[in-house]
Amino acid sequence: MSNLVLVVDMQNGFVDPAGTLYGGEAVREIIPRIRHIIESEKARGAAIVFTADTHDPDDLEFRMWPPHCVRGDWETEIIPELADLARDARIQEKRRYSAFFETDLEAYLQRVRPERVIVTGVATDICVMHTVADLRNRDYEVIVPADAVASFDPEAHAFALKHMEKILGAQVVPSYEAWREEEMRDAIPA
Repeated sequence: MSNLVLVVDMQNGFVDPAGTLYGGEAVREIIPRIRHIIESEKARGAAIVFTADTHDPDDLEFRMWPPHCVRGDWETEIIPELADLARDARIQEKRRYSAFFETDLEAYLQRVRPERVIVTGVATDICVMHTVADLRNRDYEVIVPADAVASFDPEAHAFALKHMEKILGAQVVPSYEAWREEEMRDAIPA
């Protein structure tokens, strides 16, 4: 059984400086780390899923947030730095924080049956955390590399990492590389 990499909302609307809800330099810094995780896990046979925040023009979410990632707009597109990897991946459109809300992601995961789900992307305290909560509520083992998720709010980012680990039961690791090294050590018989 292989892993699944879930790349949350790495779209122009959040990651490009011209995006409506641009998350700042912190979200730009995670791009090469996410790329590395996707490439490494894909080489091990992992399934890759990109979520894409996609709203209708009259979405009620716009009462809370400015209109963003409106269906058909440039903001909904996966950022150019990851777009080549998204071409061979499943794209899961969503309209709320969790990638499970009114989507068929649960059915897809039941077909793929991943050993664990590695979650990356933005925003740590919003879409990442709500998706991790729904993964854990479905009893998936979840790995969150702390250096491959980001938010525009550093305090909320730190809170979300702690919450995902202590309350939701996700394995929050400093980095993908540190987690892989630990996995290798654990695999070697004593």
